[in-house]
Amino acid sequence: MDSSAVLQAPEQGHPVYRFMHGEQGVLSALRREIHSWPELGFEESRTSDRISAELALLGIDHHRNIGKTGIVGVIHGERTDSGRSVGLRADMDALALTEINSFDHVSRNPGVMHACGHDGHTAMLMGAARYLSRHRGAFNGTVYLIFQPAEEGRGGAQAMLDDGLFERFPAQQIYALHNAPTLPVGTISVAPGACMSSADMFTMRISGRGGHGAHPHLAADPVVAAAHVVTALQSIVARSVPPLETAVLSVCSIRGGDFNARNVIPDFVEIGGTVRTFSSSVQDLMERRLLEVATSVAQAHGASVSMDYERLFPPTVSTEREAAFAAQVAMRLVGAERVITKPMPSTGSEDFSFMLLRRPGAYLRVGQGGAEAGRMLHNPHYDFNDQILPLGASLLAGLALDAMPV
Repeated sequence: MDSSAVLQAPEQGHPVYRFMHGEQGVLSALRREIHSWPELGFEESRTSDRISAELALLGIDHHRNIGKTGIVGVIHGERTDSGRSVGLRADMDALALTEINSFDHVSRNPGVMHACGHDGHTAMLMGAARYLSRHRGAFNGTVYLIFQPAEEGRGGAQAMLDDGLFERFPAQQIYALHNAPTLPVGTISVAPGACMSSADMFTMRISGRGGHGAHPHLAADPVVAAAHVVTALQSIVARSVPPLETAVLSVCSIRGGDFNARNVIPDFVEIGGTVRTFSSSVQDLMERRLLEVATSVAQAHGASVSMDYERLFPPTVSTEREAAFAAQVAMRLVGAERVITKPMPSTGSEDFSFMLLRRPGAYLRVGQGGAEAGRMLHNPHYDFNDQILPLGASLLAGLALDAMPV
């Protein structure tokens, strides 16, 4: 489907969508302004100022500097006696990437780009805020609007949690969404269980004994050891991980010696890479086997191994009840035929996973097309599809409304 396609019924008959469709121009202008001025994680000062100004205009009480540059808006319904509360989260940060586009809203911050659609996610949540703040009689409870910094590997979710996010704003359930270029415009994907993998990074230092390249028998060559280690590591997924489990192991860098001294065997070589899994048991297994295999192979070549293993993000796991609820909300919005409830999990990662460790909730994807034109996430030609802004905003607002009926 063409990424510029206009959404069709049934969503146009949905009352929240009708409101959001009327807000299309406002949301698009906000999204493009944010796109023009992208900021890296924990540096989103201009973006935070803009969000704060919008919330203030809507009369929404909000709190700044939560997780450094994060913001939480609070919308109480006309009635709150139900005691219910829902958190809706959007990420704000951009990527360290040089944009290759020529439209008017291209990045004006050299080397920084909204190449993952966080500008669109922020605009969608602001759209939900616009509706909910003007229809407080439509829900019984409290909505927390969570504008999160630093999703792209800098730990923004954990920073907000460390600042007492759920103690100060006690959402009982929490939801987030992400645009999906690989899904057709207007489709929504959500399922219980792990929808995105963990993200672990490792660095191994293989230490030998340097020497002259003409006399390798007098050295313990870490280059040869590293080459065998890289090959041996590829057997871990095939021979250590249970066949019905999933893991990815990629060695992505290798560094050792000096290319200007190509006759010198170095003292050490470093290799680095990433591991992706969908369960803590496989995550533990991968970390243990990495060191065991590398150590044994290196020892066979007279070398030793030390390893730094960093668990950046846990798997993103949607809870069963909340995922089923989110699917029902999506079906009422776009029709059952356009809601994918058995999607293929992604080996990408998402730090919303930390929030899901603390509260039940679900992570959804909204199709925006574009993959057919090569406009994938983290691509210098990427741009968010403004046509789906009303849909994403309606979905977020609908989750809050249906979770807290009057």
